[in-house]
Formats: sequence, C-alpha cells, structure tokens
Amino acid sequence: MKAKTGRRTCEVEMISKDGNRVEITVDGKLYDIDVVMSESGFCSILYGGRSYNAESVRHSEGKYTITTNFRYFDIELSNPQKKYLRGRQQVVEEVQETITSPMPGKIVRIMVSEEMEVKQGDPLIVVEAMKMQSTYTAAQNAIVEKIHVEEGDSVTRDQLLISFKTN
Repeated sequence: MKAKTGRRTCEVEMISKDGNRVEITVDGKLYDIDVVMSESGFCSILYGGRSYNAESVRHSEGKYTITTNFRYFDIELSNPQKKYLRGRQQVVEEVQETITSPMPGKIVRIMVSEEMEVKQGDPLIVVEAMKMQSTYTAAQNAIVEKIHVEEGDSVTRDQLLISFKTN
C-alpha cells in the first residue's frame, strides 16, 4: 500500500507477522520491528534496540494522525482493495470471480454465506493487516459460491478468500 505524509509518498508492505514481531518493507528497505497495540490507538514500538511510543487517531478512510515525541504526522494510506481492483480493471474489464487477499493478514469478520446473493458495494469480509482493518466489498451483483476461509484464520498474500458463481 502507499503511505503519504507531507510531500513524501512511499510503498509499504507487510512481509510477515508473528505475534508482536512484524517485518515490513518501506520503499524496499526491510524493517524488523516489535509492535504492541492497545485498543485505544496507542502503541509501543521496539526497533534497533530503541523504544518508541505513538498514538494513532483515525480521521476518515485511510487518513490518520500519528503523534510521537510531541510531534505529529498526518498520514494518508491507500486502500489496498481499491488499488487492487483498480489495477485489475485497467488491464481487462471482467467479472470479478474471486476475492483474494492483497497482503498477509487475519480474517476478522465474514458477513456473507455460501449461496447468498450480494449486490455491488455490499460488504463481504474484513481482513486485518498491520492492526488496520479493511472491508472488502462486492465489485458487482453476484452469488457467493464458496467461502474459503473462516473467521480467525491467518491468510497469506494472494490467498483465495471468496469465489462467486459466474453466469
């Protein structure tokens, strides 16, 4: 996903997550960090033998203010599902037959069932990655053929989540 703060935009990707240990890349540079998040948006980060405390406040979809050491940073994150779908639509205008995870994460909630009819824009599944939740929606009217995961499952990048019946 892309992260923008001020005039700087960078590419951020979660490589792996094991408990509090997270490996991410920022513009291709690998970072191995330890992150502990609380429900209220506060977190403790250990990196390179140093400890950092930060607070995250969400303002709207993808827009946050991060405060640390009495400084604040406004950050805008791209929506990975919208970016993924936009990329697919630019290549070929086609019917969405499946939903796959664009990054490693955890299934938080499944809001549909097999054989359920969904309308374009209906919420289908919530995936948490890097302590942020993304709700994936139906790209068009369809019928859910199969749900390939369960709530609580860990998923990998490009793992099949939901498939739809094609007409």
